[in-house]
Amino acid sequence: MAAGERAEEPLAELSHYVVARPIYSEAGFQEENERRPPLPPTLRERAQAACRCSRKRAFQIAKSFLPILEWLPNYRVKEWLMSDIISGVSTGLVATLQGLAYALLVAVPVGYGLYSAFFPILTYFFLGTSRHISVGPFPVVSLMVGSVVLSMAPDDNFLIDGSNATGINGTGTLIDTESRDAQRVLIASTLTFLVGILQVIFGVLQIGFIVRYLADPLVGGFTTAAAFQVLVSQLKIVLNVSTKNYNGVLSIIYTLIETFEKIGTTNIADLIAGLLTIFVCMVVKGINDRFKHKIPIPIPIEVIVTIVATGISYAADLEKKYNAGIVKSIPRGFLPPEPPDVSLFSQMIAASFSIAIVAYAIAVSVGKVYATKHDYAIDGNQEFIAFGFSNIFSGAFSCFVATTALSRTAVQESTGGKTQVAGIISAGIVLISIVALGKLLEPLQKSVLAAVVIANLKGMFMQVFDVPRLWRQNKVDAMIWVFTCVASIVLGLDLGLLAGLLFGLLTVVLRVQFPSWGGFGNIPGTDIYKKVKDYKNVIEPEGVKILKFSSPIFYANIDGLKSSLKSTVGFDAVKVYNKRLKALRKIQKLIKKGKLKATKNGIISEPGINNEAFETDEEPEDNEDLQVPTKEVEIQVDWNSELPVKVNIPKVPIHSLILDFGAVTFLDIVAVRSIKTIIREFERIDVRVYFASYQDNLISQLERSAFFDDIVRKDIFFLTVHDAVLYIRNQMTYSDNQDPIFEKISLMQESKEPMEFTEASRPDDELDVQEEVHTSELN
Repeated sequence: MAAGERAEEPLAELSHYVVARPIYSEAGFQEENERRPPLPPTLRERAQAACRCSRKRAFQIAKSFLPILEWLPNYRVKEWLMSDIISGVSTGLVATLQGLAYALLVAVPVGYGLYSAFFPILTYFFLGTSRHISVGPFPVVSLMVGSVVLSMAPDDNFLIDGSNATGINGTGTLIDTESRDAQRVLIASTLTFLVGILQVIFGVLQIGFIVRYLADPLVGGFTTAAAFQVLVSQLKIVLNVSTKNYNGVLSIIYTLIETFEKIGTTNIADLIAGLLTIFVCMVVKGINDRFKHKIPIPIPIEVIVTIVATGISYAADLEKKYNAGIVKSIPRGFLPPEPPDVSLFSQMIAASFSIAIVAYAIAVSVGKVYATKHDYAIDGNQEFIAFGFSNIFSGAFSCFVATTALSRTAVQESTGGKTQVAGIISAGIVLISIVALGKLLEPLQKSVLAAVVIANLKGMFMQVFDVPRLWRQNKVDAMIWVFTCVASIVLGLDLGLLAGLLFGLLTVVLRVQFPSWGGFGNIPGTDIYKKVKDYKNVIEPEGVKILKFSSPIFYANIDGLKSSLKSTVGFDAVKVYNKRLKALRKIQKLIKKGKLKATKNGIISEPGINNEAFETDEEPEDNEDLQVPTKEVEIQVDWNSELPVKVNIPKVPIHSLILDFGAVTFLDIVAVRSIKTIIREFERIDVRVYFASYQDNLISQLERSAFFDDIVRKDIFFLTVHDAVLYIRNQMTYSDNQDPIFEKISLMQESKEPMEFTEASRPDDELDVQEEVHTSELN
């Protein structure tokens, strides 16, 4: 037992602490601990630091711009190369198929999807900081690009005479599909080029932080809405139903309506192929997820289904026998690079901004997941630059915007990918498809590609189940998710994203404008202060109210601070002051008339005399020009005692107010002026205001704003709430409780003349209610 007791002694000592120190106000603390003002570097020192160059610094700059110089010299060939080869082959097969499929979302010929799965990887290999993401098309971004393409190059712009017809649109009108496709490819590549320029600018300006405003609930709602948009856009391809290409507000509704109106024209062969592809892909993907720890390499079901579907379509000649929609033509080799059409920039600048942000946000979000898993960091600003140059480069080769896809990245990482060497190898697989294998995929049904896209949307649709969890955890975040999702479905992806972003910012403004606050009290025997409403044994110090305001204080929420003050103290300081002025006027008037007198027991009325002091507040007073009682008399009256005048004066049960500013991070000039006014309003009714737990930067802000003067000094600022409480307690212990009001009122009674009251000098800019009341009384 003795040994056990000895073992517990150190724990008992560590569970308590005793501190003995002075009570610190800001002035006292600065006097004892000399404050060291920060010395910002001079312009010359900044210029020297910026221009200083050494071999080491030059190499660091080079590595920051070309991250390959950081990881490639440390590449472990024996340990990583085989894993990267296996990962690259697996990812390349998936990227080939997804490139073809996502081209349908962009409304360009499917062959251009192969280019978009190849070129972006070449530049990201040198510039990117993530070792695991697979760069290329993504359905959400592809659909956003497609909405711009369809709005700028609709079918109606390419109507031709029957003699020159190369295709038929949904209404049976003849269109020139060759010219239309060429124009759409030009628009998509020009948009990609512009997106790349914007991303490079964002990276150079170091504003990668902008993605922080895309909160997880906002991204979840947006991607779920995008998945629904993708589903609807691919549904008509699975059914092989021709519809108009709607774009903009309610476009998804119009597309659904027309699709179901023409559902009778569904091609059965395409429908069966699409449904079987969706079913098989989702089942095998579920098996991959469930047994991912036992299966060394995920089953590349998209590739398998594509090969099987292509073979069946070719053997059964589905195009001729069943009028199935097939890929038909995939160009072999590469097209020469083409410059963007700069004249189109003005029409697509708004959309390119949102696409640039969304593409970057998706890539960085996925990259951070795997960076955390494998214990390395990615540079947000460098990622902007990497994707920017990738899109500029690929835009010159007729590609559409690249980012990353979670499914491809999962394949690359789960198959053992260690670095972007796997990405280069996957690009090599796509290259083989472009050069040699593209022709073999021409019999493939488009409905199979659309079905592959739909099957890959499962993860995004599953985000719907996040809403109940969000609602339980934070209702505001759940509202952001739902609002963004609905807005993106109804308004379209670009306007929906903007609406969701603005709604999210609005919730932040509202949360700052209406922050939490509460009256605090002391846990006896400690220096701990907690909300009075939250704990049973919390006690408020006698005559002291403590208010904690948990927000920065600025022009938008200063009224909230004032209302929380009124609720905490239980009265309005301005109204109390006005009522006291009115009571003093009545006392002065009745003493002059001899109807009141002052004794040691207080102010009483003469026996047998009708006391006119008990008139109601609402009765008008005469216009006699009386001297207005000033602060000197007001301070000397015991306003909490019963007065012989019928003026309803609110009781003021406190003598001190402490504002806990521990959660206040900044004050603007409106807040500084308002707080100074609050101090003076409470001072006039004998309530001293103190500040506690403030941050050092607030003192600097107050000094710059000329807050301190002869009346408001630093000795009302205390390091902690407990310092302020102890200071107040000491002050009240030694305060003089005598009230000389009786002597002054007796002089008034004897002279029968209104007494001249002296008024303390005040700064010219002070907001003084007494002065306003006096002016209205004289007028």
